[in-house]
Amino acid sequence: MPGPKPGQMIEVVQFRRPLLTDDGISEVETFEDFGAAQRARKIDASDAEAWKAAEVSASISARFQFRRNEVTEAITPKDRLTCRGVEYEITGKREISDDLRFFEISTVARIDLE
Repeated sequence: MPGPKPGQMIEVVQFRRPLLTDDGISEVETFEDFGAAQRARKIDASDAEAWKAAEVSASISARFQFRRNEVTEAITPKDRLTCRGVEYEITGKREISDDLRFFEISTVARIDLE
């Protein structure tokens, strides 16, 4: 499968890395920006709504395709990414092209319904 064309990589994505910080009572996990913002192609995969125990929630799955570099190479499922103000959890990472210049990150984001 060929990687995305430059004109398709229109989204600006910021990766976020978990850090343990002391809040005065205990150590809590916070997320801080990691590396420079990256260009990506976003492909919406699916959306879902759930009603469980009187809670209504929704989620959206998306795939982001990136050019390989030192920042994107270091990303793991522990990290997160933000795009257009939505924070996505990373669920997977795979190579998408034969020449190894590109790869794809699978994500899911919870959208709170009000």
